[in-house]
Amino acid sequence: MKSTGVCGVLSLLVVGLFCEAQVVVGSGFVATKGTEFIVDGSPFLFNGFNSFWMMTVASQPSQRSKISDVFRDAASAGLTVCRTWAFSDGGDQALQMSPGVYNEAVFQGLDFVISEARKYGVKLILSLSNNYKEFGGKAQYVKWARSAGVEITSDDDFYTNSAVKAYYKNHVKKVLTRINTFTRIAYKDDSTIMAWELMNEPRCQADSSGKTVNGWVQEMATYVKSVDNKHLVEIGMEGFYGDSIPDRTQYNPGYKVGTDFVANNQIKEIDFTTIHAYPDLWLPGQNDNAQMAFVQRWLTSHWTDSRTILKKPLVLSEFGKSKKDPGYSKSARDIFMNTVYANIYELARSGGGIGGGLVWQIMAQGMENYGDGYDIVLSQNPLMAAIISQQSRKMTALEHASSTNPHLHG
Repeated sequence: MKSTGVCGVLSLLVVGLFCEAQVVVGSGFVATKGTEFIVDGSPFLFNGFNSFWMMTVASQPSQRSKISDVFRDAASAGLTVCRTWAFSDGGDQALQMSPGVYNEAVFQGLDFVISEARKYGVKLILSLSNNYKEFGGKAQYVKWARSAGVEITSDDDFYTNSAVKAYYKNHVKKVLTRINTFTRIAYKDDSTIMAWELMNEPRCQADSSGKTVNGWVQEMATYVKSVDNKHLVEIGMEGFYGDSIPDRTQYNPGYKVGTDFVANNQIKEIDFTTIHAYPDLWLPGQNDNAQMAFVQRWLTSHWTDSRTILKKPLVLSEFGKSKKDPGYSKSARDIFMNTVYANIYELARSGGGIGGGLVWQIMAQGMENYGDGYDIVLSQNPLMAAIISQQSRKMTALEHASSTNPHLHG
């Protein structure tokens, strides 16, 4: 039994705020129909969150209560989609210790995450690799190849080198065909999983046009679908525009990262588009109003392109405001969150085409070592919990309205 000190009182307050937000998601696979998400044939609109750390923490059975706590609090706040990592390459507590060699304890951590998500009615977006060196990522894949005698010139050979691509495909197959030790369901057959993400925030310094990433996405999305044709696939992109429509690069925050939002997402095997929004990181030194104006343009331009050019639904799959920013205040973060949520809701209400947003990021109590400035512990933030719960209720109400009036978005 946990103590009911200040945190306990806050938890009770938050539960009071949450209880009416709880929603039940259909048990079927998430699919797309035009620019909408559907589950069991009905529209699926959501409010969601990121918790990248879940598998790593769950690899230690003594820490698994943290995963249960987050899913319970999230479900109480009406959050129905969670994005998390299904990779950890090399180094301590790695899932993939070396190419094709896996740590069973860590895999069982991921099994537990999926089984808990299922219990609390939360759908998962599982990311399969990382652009960054944290948790291994493309740098680790390239390092493995180099150690095996493969000629490598840079980390961006991840996208083009046949040996490295074989390592990645092997990881995809290993994860997708894994049989969960808790549920006995193969990942590829589990409707708890909403989608596979090819890579967290792919970038390519070697080719700013987006064409190198495009070739890799085409090959890997096709491969994922060959192993698992039941789940949706998305790239993991931040949304930076490339060379295919030069006019769109005006919406970038002053630079390109080697991706092309339009061309990359035109690939047939990619089911929906994603963008991230970090104005505090991308536009340092600009004031809150300028940063918010950027986010509104960013969201609207990608929503428009997703609906009219790509004809696929959009998810704002990462956004947040860091406590580590100069001039940070709780009220500024609350305003930022409220404004982003209002934008998502208005776009969904006025024309559909956006499934929802995933805040970065929700944590459990006692996880300070994972804190990155963006972390939110719902039970310790009643006001933020209330803001999140309100958005969940609004998206659920809109989902119900769409179900009863299919012409709402026409």
